[in-house]
Amino acid sequence: MDYQEKEVVTKYLEMMDQQREQLFQIVNELEDRLLWQRPTSDQWSIGENLDHLRVINTSTLTLIKITWLFLLPFAKLRYDHPYETEIDNVYKRPGFPLHTGWIWSPKYTPRKPTSLKVLKDNLVKTHQEIRNFFSGKDADYLGHVSLYDPVMGWLNLIKVLRVGIYHDKLHEEQIEAALQRIRL
Repeated sequence: MDYQEKEVVTKYLEMMDQQREQLFQIVNELEDRLLWQRPTSDQWSIGENLDHLRVINTSTLTLIKITWLFLLPFAKLRYDHPYETEIDNVYKRPGFPLHTGWIWSPKYTPRKPTSLKVLKDNLVKTHQEIRNFFSGKDADYLGHVSLYDPVMGWLNLIKVLRVGIYHDKLHEEQIEAALQRIRL
């Protein structure tokens, strides 16, 4: 891969951080009572959405680390082969199964709330752990270590990183919609 392709991991990590900062700018001045108010009885509060991001990112990072550990030797055999780094926003695909977040339920809820500062600190810490994992790793190895998702199929770790950023964006959109509903 050329230099520009190898820089895609850095680009994605910067995108992750910028997107998170934008998200917290949206909710920065939110009162605690609104943070935990559910827009409807079957939708998560803003706080639950934020904590869900921590939970799923932590879970995914664990899976990434295990996959890396076991499949890196095979990636070394394919080091000089091409790989893809781009993927469409899978959450926008027709028929993509949404509403599976209950599998990665948030720890904090309206019945067990916490402050916006704790939610932010936790997500920043989780994203830093993701950054720590990906930073300094050769993109040619990351591009050849893949894991299987029953809905999306085989994804190399670079694509997994990108899908995670799409997932965070999905919840940013849900938080913006929730803000509109609870501020009415």
